[in-house]
Amino acid sequence: MATALFSLLWVLSTVHAQAAAPAPAFPPGVLATGTMGVTNPPAPTLGTTINQTSVARLLSLNSIEDFCLFAPPVPANISDTETEEVAWCTKARNNARVIPDGAITGVSFLKTAFYVQIMGTGNFTFINIPQGDWGGELDPHGQFGTGNPVGGNVTTNIVDGSDLNVAEWMQYISYDEFCIRACTNANATYSAAFMCWHELDVMGCEFVMPGTYNAPGTFETCDADVAYPPGWYPEGVDAAGSTSFSTFAQYFTGVYTGGDGQETGYTVGDLVTPTAPASIPSSSNCVTTSTISNGIALVSLGITTGSASATATASGTRSSGISAARHNASGGGYAAIALVGIVSGIAAVMALH
Repeated sequence: MATALFSLLWVLSTVHAQAAAPAPAFPPGVLATGTMGVTNPPAPTLGTTINQTSVARLLSLNSIEDFCLFAPPVPANISDTETEEVAWCTKARNNARVIPDGAITGVSFLKTAFYVQIMGTGNFTFINIPQGDWGGELDPHGQFGTGNPVGGNVTTNIVDGSDLNVAEWMQYISYDEFCIRACTNANATYSAAFMCWHELDVMGCEFVMPGTYNAPGTFETCDADVAYPPGWYPEGVDAAGSTSFSTFAQYFTGVYTGGDGQETGYTVGDLVTPTAPASIPSSSNCVTTSTISNGIALVSLGITTGSASATATASGTRSSGISAARHNASGGGYAAIALVGIVSGIAAVMALH
């Protein structure tokens, strides 16, 4: 009797252990540890009700036909609304607003071993960005650590088919271009925070998220090599095979008020700005399509899809995250980059795979 009872308990414990088996482990810093923002559904969901006044802030980056972007809730410059941006999606999902067909004129969807990256062109006055607004940079940190936008979340299912709520992501968007990256992997050298480094606000898409940027009319899904973290430049390889890097820090000045009430000016960053990233990763296995469409006739539903430029114009000001999506800053060459940090790592990014 005792033997039979022991056997039964062993079987039950085995079944419980199998049922409670943890999900595949991810390196520290890859998955978000908090809950969804208060404006968001508890999980990414397809087929939600269309609501063009939604304040949901949950993006999903799943495919060339199923992704979302942050953009203003009302016609306004990115620099004035970065804490308030809302989710706009190519499909009806996540209780978000729907991006009207025709607003996006080109997309490159890149899958890598460390991140998913989407670059594209369009007329983003349809999602409340005024004509001529060079836009800005958004990330989960922001000036006060609560995110730009506050409570914004990003998920992707490209790793294993399940929806992963990532800890690190970044998006640049202007009135006619965008790029967005969600970081899905890490190792001892290249953390998710480094791969989605958010402190190069004025450098633009092609510097921070390098890749093949195509003219409007191209819609493609590709595999791609992994880029170096934004602002990293390989300097050399030691006898052990470890690579040292110089890192570029964006130059800016400011003023802070001390405990005595006195204001003090400060300057940080490098005096010379590089003109390009360390390298431009190659794409492969590209599959093209003629266009993307959700087929949702928003006008027939009584939903306005008019251009934001009719009610707002760009002021030309720039926020802490400001940059034209594609337009890179100018400056000196790589040789003049100040060595502000040295990190050790494996010999080449290809070894990350």
